Amino acid sequence: MVSKRLSREEGHRRKFLAVIDDTPECERAVHYAASRAKRTNGVLVLIYVIEPGDFQHWLGVEEIMKAEQQEEGSATLERFAAQVRENAGIEPEQQIRMGKTVDEIHSLIEEDQDIAILVLAAGSAKDGPGPLVASIAGRGAAFPIPVTVIPDALSDEDIEALS
Repeated sequence: MVSKRLSREEGHRRKFLAVIDDTPECERAVHYAASRAKRTNGVLVLIYVIEPGDFQHWLGVEEIMKAEQQEEGSATLERFAAQVRENAGIEPEQQIRMGKTVDEIHSLIEEDQDIAILVLAAGSAKDGPGPLVASIAGRGAAFPIPVTVIPDALSDEDIEALS
């Protein structure tokens, strides 16, 4: 069971959550979420999740890898945040988490009761729409808030018109 959403309460603003990863469709989701946040006086939250590695036997290597992944995550988030600032004129919140992506999305939604909509974008690859979108279709993720899935064929103009 998910905590009550507070985004409509006084002093709160509805938040749109977009997942930052290495998929090409990620930019579509961020563009749409930023546009919706701007048009509805909401907030955009960007989350970057560092998946756990398999370096238990090499503790020194694991610490170096984690530090490098944190650095990469920060740089990636900042790159997307800069695009959002430039294109939408809003300041996004940024989150870096370590763990399994679906689990960390669930945790953030539970922690931040203003998050009301998760925005994902479908990929156009032959192997399917992308792991997060596929997990929704297979009900493996079953997110406790509405999920908006942006089709891969939408242009920037289409996204602007729909948001």
